[in-house]
Amino acid sequence: MAETLLSPGVLARETDQSFIQGQPVQAGAAIIGPAAKGPVGIPTLVTSFSEYNAIYGSDVTSGSQQYEYLTQTSANNYFSQGGTSLLVARVQSGSFTGAISTAVSNSLDTSAFTLTTISEGEIMNSGIATGSNQTLTDGTKDNVRWEVQGSNTSTGTFSLIIRRGDDNLRQKNPIQTFSNLSLDPQATNYISKVIGDTSFSVEQDGTDYYVKTNGTYVNKSKYVRVSAVNTPTPNYFDNDGVAKSAYTASIPIAGSGSFTQATGTLFDGQEAKWNDTISTTNIQGLAPTDYTESINLLSNKDEYRYNLITVPGLNSTDHGVPVNLLVSTVESRQDAIAVIDLTGYNKTVSAITTAASAFDSSYAATYWPWLQTLNTTSQTVWVPASTMIPGVYAFTDVSSDTWFAPAGLTRGSLGNVIRAERKLTSGNRDTLYTANVNPIATFPGNGVVVFGQKTLQKRASALDRVNVRRLLITLKNYISQISDNLVFEQNSIATRNSFLTQVNPYLESIQQRQGLYAFKVIMDETNNTADVVDRNELVGQLYLQPTKTAEFIMLDFNVLPTGATFPA
Repeated sequence: MAETLLSPGVLARETDQSFIQGQPVQAGAAIIGPAAKGPVGIPTLVTSFSEYNAIYGSDVTSGSQQYEYLTQTSANNYFSQGGTSLLVARVQSGSFTGAISTAVSNSLDTSAFTLTTISEGEIMNSGIATGSNQTLTDGTKDNVRWEVQGSNTSTGTFSLIIRRGDDNLRQKNPIQTFSNLSLDPQATNYISKVIGDTSFSVEQDGTDYYVKTNGTYVNKSKYVRVSAVNTPTPNYFDNDGVAKSAYTASIPIAGSGSFTQATGTLFDGQEAKWNDTISTTNIQGLAPTDYTESINLLSNKDEYRYNLITVPGLNSTDHGVPVNLLVSTVESRQDAIAVIDLTGYNKTVSAITTAASAFDSSYAATYWPWLQTLNTTSQTVWVPASTMIPGVYAFTDVSSDTWFAPAGLTRGSLGNVIRAERKLTSGNRDTLYTANVNPIATFPGNGVVVFGQKTLQKRASALDRVNVRRLLITLKNYISQISDNLVFEQNSIATRNSFLTQVNPYLESIQQRQGLYAFKVIMDETNNTADVVDRNELVGQLYLQPTKTAEFIMLDFNVLPTGATFPA
């Protein structure tokens, strides 16, 4: 991280003075991975599992096979454990575009408007109604079709209904309705204004990735956007000399249609079920390089905020490049922890510890072994630990605070896990913990439990623990928000006091809630000398003593003879 500011902003610096001799306020996680549908590469915030399913779908059918993804299982577990907000970046291979509606004809026998599905890489129902019930044979619950109703030639208005793809003409299943639409760009009910015409594309500027916004109006539909409107010519006179509005005369006629011409494929090469063996080149049907763009995009902390990020399915042994990129991303952001996996299924303790030795970061943590859980269709599946750990962090946040260890019988219980791939012995746990791998233990009567909270930092300090790293992330996020409001303010005693009157009570509250032993904040003339002020800098120094967790409990049992005196 740069030690100087070249443009106005806030520089938060951290000094680790918690050497051990011998022995934000933001919420939410980010998950990167494939999904059945939804926007590709564009991170989207969801606040419930039902919203996740509405945007990203549940599963996908290819031939006779049904495929589900670690992304969905992780999202389900995260919300079931108390998570409130989740940033999802859908990953797929190749170039994806949404499906386009077939002709929405108008009374002048031309196209009135065109819709494009927001979900990319799917046909979104390319079929026509067939069969005795006029069933759309190739439609699915995750597909959509459109229908125009209520065309009114006197007002020039109409209604557009978005229907589920597996409905039929006898039993329609509308999922979104837009009434009183107009083709007049000047009208308040202009179709593009009401539905939206915004599209997004991921662009690159040097080494920076960003999302470019295209269009004029914000999308109000979860399923479609207006991609084109055939704006009629100005008002005209009919053969009787009566003035007619072109917008009235050209309204779409009643009818329904499908979406076609989508590009992109759900799978890259071999179609692997998500719980099958994950190989070097194949991750849930995708290649490791398919993840790079999304990871780079989520490096922008000014646009995307999260305190935890995972990419379930990637592991450092088989997919070193994207995993290393993920760790370097959180190192650069300094406001999130990356939970990573080190190996695939059915590996040895030695393989895990060897893989762990390649990392040295307080912004990353790893857990082992793999876990068995139920997917959303109640089938038992094996998943890497990173799939379930976000739920443990979410439960810790809602039941305690971010600076409490997400581990142990109180907060580390994996209630949605059936069993661990391996029941670790005490010796196994010792070996793993020494290598900074957090063991997932199985205890009779207590089930499967996260029993470690180390980061992947090799150096012994307070920051080799997850709870301390998360405490620092919380503090820096909150205090940076306060500092943002001071940029371009006068470097005066009043400004410094404004900072102190906000920060000190906040740190006191953290101390009262067991996050800090002690703290001290300095922002006065001692660190804001004349030279500092002349450089347009405002300097603050925070000294923190984080509260440590009791991980090693020593109990000495002393058996005394009858009549002995107990020590005072």
